[in-house]
Amino acid sequence: MGARMSPLKISLFAAVSVIGVLQPAVAAPLTLEQALGAVESVNLNVLLSREAAAQALATADQQRVGLLPNIGLSAQQRRTESVGVSSAGVLTQTPATNRFDGKLTGSLALLNPQQISALRAARAGVAVAQADYQATLQGVLSGVAQTFFTHLRNLRRIEVLDANTARAKALVDFAQNLLDAGTATQIDVTRAESQLAIAQQARLQQDTVVYQSALQLQRLLELNPAQPVTLADFSVRRVGAGDFALGLEQTSFGKRADWLRAQKAVEQSKLDVRTAKFERLPVLGVNGEYGYVSPEVFNNRTSQAWFAGASVTMPLFDGLRSGADQRAALSRLRAQEARWHSLELQISAELRLAQQDAGSRFAQISVAEKSLRLAEQEVQLAQIRFKNGVADNRETIDAQNRLAVASDGLVESVYQYNLSRVELARVKGDVRGILAERAE
Repeated sequence: MGARMSPLKISLFAAVSVIGVLQPAVAAPLTLEQALGAVESVNLNVLLSREAAAQALATADQQRVGLLPNIGLSAQQRRTESVGVSSAGVLTQTPATNRFDGKLTGSLALLNPQQISALRAARAGVAVAQADYQATLQGVLSGVAQTFFTHLRNLRRIEVLDANTARAKALVDFAQNLLDAGTATQIDVTRAESQLAIAQQARLQQDTVVYQSALQLQRLLELNPAQPVTLADFSVRRVGAGDFALGLEQTSFGKRADWLRAQKAVEQSKLDVRTAKFERLPVLGVNGEYGYVSPEVFNNRTSQAWFAGASVTMPLFDGLRSGADQRAALSRLRAQEARWHSLELQISAELRLAQQDAGSRFAQISVAEKSLRLAEQEVQLAQIRFKNGVADNRETIDAQNRLAVASDGLVESVYQYNLSRVELARVKGDVRGILAERAE
C-alpha cells in the first residue's frame, strides 16, 4: 500500500466546475493542486474574509475624508419680499427683490493631529484584515488538504475490503471443495460463509463512509454533487525525523498569518493610544467661498462675492472624554500584546509537536509494512495447515482477520503521516508547501 497508486477511479458524486480549474462534464481526476487552487475562488469563508478586508480598506478611505479638501458648488435663486414695522406700529412693505448666488465653497484642515493618527490606525486595520484573510485561507487550505487525504484513505480502504471479501470467498470455495473430498466438515464451510458475510457487510458500510467524505470535500470546494469526478492519488514524500530540524521559529513567525495579524493589531492599538492623546491638541483649518451675485440667473448684471478665513479650535474641557479614551486604548494595547506573546509560545509549541508527530508517523509506516508482511505469511501457513488436514479453518480465518487489520493499519499509517505533513506545513505558515512534498 505504500507504493504509488494509479489515479483512483471511484466516483465521489461531485461537480467538476471550479472556476478556471475544473471543466464541466470532464471526468479528469481531481488533483490536490487543483483542489487547493480552487479555494480562493469558491470557498465561502475565504470569500467572506476577503470582503472583510475590502471593507476595512473602505473604512480607511472614509477616515481620509477629513484630511482632504472639501469642495462644493452651489447655485440659489431667491425672491424676497419683507414687511417692516415702525415704532408707531405702521407696516412698511418693501418691494420684492430677486437674488441669484453662484458659489464655489471649500474647506481644508491644515493640521488635525487626531484625524491623521486615526487615519494611520485605520490603515493598520487594513493590514490586520488582510492578515485575517490569509489566516482564514491557510485554515481552509489545511481543511481541504486533510479532507482530500481522508477521502483517499477511505477509497483505499475499499480496496482493502474488496481484497478481504475476495479472500473470504476463496476460503468458502476451498472449504467446500475439501468437504466434497471428505477432508473437511460442514462447520468449516459454515464458518467460512460467516466470515464472507462479515466482509461483505464491512464493504457495504465503507460505501457510506466514502460518500460522506466525498460530500465534505464537495462542501469545502462548493462542488455540485450531481456530477461524478475521479480523484487523483497524491503520495507524500517520506521523510524521517532527522530531516525535521528544530530552530525554525523565527522563519515560521514571519510566515504565519495569525502571528502577522497579532503584530499588526499591536501596531494598530499603539496608534489608537496616540489618537486618544491627540484629542487635546488644536485643529487648524481654512475655508472660503467665491462666486457671483446677480438679480436673476443668467443676468448680465453680476458682481463678484468672496470670503476667506482661518480657524483654530482647541478643546478646553470635554467632559473627561479624552482621558477615558486613553485608558481604554491602553487597555486594548495591553490585551493585544498579551495575545501576541501567547501566540508566539503557541506557534513554537505547535512547531515542535508537528515535527515530532511527522517523524513518529514516518516510523510507524515501516512497522505497519512489517506487520503486513508477517500477516501475509501467516495466512499462507494457515492455508497449508488447513489443506493438509492438520487444523480446521479457524486458524485461516483468524490469520485472514489479522491480515485485514494489518492492511488497514498500513493504509491508516500512510494517512496519518500525510495528515502530519499537512499540519507541519500549516504550522510553518504555508499549506501549499505540501505540494512540493509529492513523492517522485
